[in-house]
Amino acid sequence: MRIVVGRVGRPHGIRGEVVIGVRTDEPDLRFAVGATVDARSSPDDGPADGGAGERLTVASARWHSGQLLVAFAGITDRTAAAELSGSWLSVDSSQLPDIGDPDEFRDHELIGLSVRTCSGDQVGVVTGVLHYGQDLLVVRRPDGPGEYLVPFVKAIVPEVDVRAGVLVIDPPPGLLDPAQAQ
Repeated sequence: MRIVVGRVGRPHGIRGEVVIGVRTDEPDLRFAVGATVDARSSPDDGPADGGAGERLTVASARWHSGQLLVAFAGITDRTAAAELSGSWLSVDSSQLPDIGDPDEFRDHELIGLSVRTCSGDQVGVVTGVLHYGQDLLVVRRPDGPGEYLVPFVKAIVPEVDVRAGVLVIDPPPGLLDPAQAQ
């Protein structure tokens, strides 16, 4: 599975650096010198042959005024850097190191999990994860259009079994049916 880690912005300077719109919690690891990323024109597409896109190797990376500036091997001038603008940068999920904490999950591990209540009632499928003040699971309803937003906290989500493809929730009154709110 491809994981988006950034998007190439405008060129910076004349030596081939580009501004990176960071889409990872670990930018210093993902964009370390020698790291490789794949560039695509869209976060969801890839070459028809199943390849990963244009492979880029990080030649240098530095923070400047709160922005990550990256130079890639072989991209040595502003014109070549400008050709990368708008590209989505991704890595294969198998390249990501193990988190090491059984209660920590990456978004791609949660998306696609079947959601049920503690009593076994089917709730839906996780289709996204929102990161606001509180992490929220976006759960598509199984019986039609619409979705639930489920706070991703231990009190409401007591069990996540990625291998089994199941996420168990213990919803407070009103979470799944607003008419039950007290």
